[in-house]
Amino acid sequence: MHRVFTIATDGPGLYEITDAVQNWLKGAPKGEGVLTLFIRHTSASLVIQENADPSVQRDLAGFFERLAPPADHPSMGWITHRAEGPDDMPAHLKAAVLPTSLQIPVIDGRMMLGTWQGIYTFEHRTRPHRREVVAVLR
Repeated sequence: MHRVFTIATDGPGLYEITDAVQNWLKGAPKGEGVLTLFIRHTSASLVIQENADPSVQRDLAGFFERLAPPADHPSMGWITHRAEGPDDMPAHLKAAVLPTSLQIPVIDGRMMLGTWQGIYTFEHRTRPHRREVVAVLR
């Protein structure tokens, strides 16, 4: 069983997709297995993070912004790939150190996430995008 989710983003940050994925799993004929999620992009990531306090997502996004600021920042003068703007290569750097796929056990039709865990698409680009996340339950 599989599905492609499309996530509209409007700039950098974390976009929770937990409910959309869980709602899809409710219709799964097979209620157990391993769910694999894969993002089909090189400038966005997938993460499992706390979903109770929004400051966690803000702090996480802020950390990665400081880790890889835009290419026009003085500390990033070494970047040569600037084809799509100053956020392009830093987005690739962030995606290179964060996961582009996740595996989550599913039992009785429910993801075995912890109490405060949520699944997020982590957008690294400044302009809006439509990101595709492929979900496969086996």
